Amino acid sequence: MHVVINGERKQIADGAGLAAVLAEFGVPERGVAVAVDGAVVPRSSWPATELRPGAAVEVLTAVQGG
Repeated sequence: MHVVINGERKQIADGAGLAAVLAEFGVPERGVAVAVDGAVVPRSSWPATELRPGAAVEVLTAVQGG
């Protein structure tokens, strides 16, 4: 199935969970926030969050600066 990660269409396994998809695409476990279809997903929920075909996943990285 396909999902959209940060605006790019990606092929993933059917029934793939959010945590597995993030790991597959090299997303770090710390310093990021993740939203699926516009709703923020707490890190503790990543393993239990299943993605549906066409889901929009946004990964935001925290940066320091001034």
